[in-house]
Amino acid sequence: MLKKLLNLTIWTIVALVILFVCKPYIQNWLLDGQSQPRVVTERGDFNSDEQNTINIFQRVSPSVVFINTLDTQLNPWTRTFKETPLGSGSGFIWDNQGHVVTNFHVIKDSSSATVKLSDQRVYDAILVGASPRHDLAVLKINVPLDSPDPVPIGRSKNLQVGQKVYAIGNPFGLDHTLTTGIISALGRSIDSEAGGRIESLIQTDAAINPGNSGGPLIDSAGRLIGINTAIYSPSGSSSGIGFSIPVDNVNRVVPQLISKGRYIRPVLGVTMDERYNALINQRFGIRGVAVLNTAKNSGAEKVGLIGITEHNNQSVLGDMIQQIDGRDVDTVADLLDILDEYESGDTVELTILRNKQQLKVMVPLTSPQGG
Repeated sequence: MLKKLLNLTIWTIVALVILFVCKPYIQNWLLDGQSQPRVVTERGDFNSDEQNTINIFQRVSPSVVFINTLDTQLNPWTRTFKETPLGSGSGFIWDNQGHVVTNFHVIKDSSSATVKLSDQRVYDAILVGASPRHDLAVLKINVPLDSPDPVPIGRSKNLQVGQKVYAIGNPFGLDHTLTTGIISALGRSIDSEAGGRIESLIQTDAAINPGNSGGPLIDSAGRLIGINTAIYSPSGSSSGIGFSIPVDNVNRVVPQLISKGRYIRPVLGVTMDERYNALINQRFGIRGVAVLNTAKNSGAEKVGLIGITEHNNQSVLGDMIQQIDGRDVDTVADLLDILDEYESGDTVELTILRNKQQLKVMVPLTSPQGG
């Protein structure tokens, strides 16, 4: 009995040793059919919305550029100049002459800038013109023979809340990043870095982060409808509230920056004063902008706007401008911000208060020189 038990134990030990030694080979044999890569399930075609997004990025992204700004500093000990990085942002090709559009705050306080194209070619840029009040600037680079095509221009006056938009830029230095979203609201206003307010902005939930500034906002037809300019965020990063300058404003300001180096606002041809206006509003309990006088040969003079006059050594109030094309005007700043959206030669409808009666008059806008 003892001998049988001993033999059983020996055989058990032998079997366990064989199993231990051969275990990997047994596993490979058993799993041989499962160790190969699985059969790939073909995706099929992209759906129409995905394909449109892909097409838009492929068409527009080569026209989006990376802007690096530099600051030149003098070393007082060595009397040598040194360029140090100041910041970065985005921009896009405006035309075939090498003009690049971006935000003013991207190049503000810089002494020089470089523009990097999508194929990594880098060019020194010169500042052609800027409008701090609109937060717009135009740079120029030497046009290479194979320069990217300009971004197609759309319209912003007929935009609708809810329509899909695409933002392309260089957030946090990560070049050519695409984010998508919708138009969340229209007609927003924010304070500009140059003072005053930037009016009629597009609000979008497409992710916009530091570095996106100056990049294009594109509609589903692949057209430029805005320039990404600011975000609302306590953390400084995207919180789903971004703002873009409408392309109609861009298309009005940029040509002047290219041709004149600055934006010249059209005028009504009236003299106004913010401090004096506040006193008039308070004293007479009325709202609007007081016309102090009118310029010779201006639109205001031609339609008969009346300024303040003197009668028996007393000042007699003239016209108070209360609306422009149905938009309320309470301060001189309000009036100037609204005029920023027009061009010389346009005609606006003024609602004025004259002798306690409201009147409507059509006034042609002119350049400050009266042209």
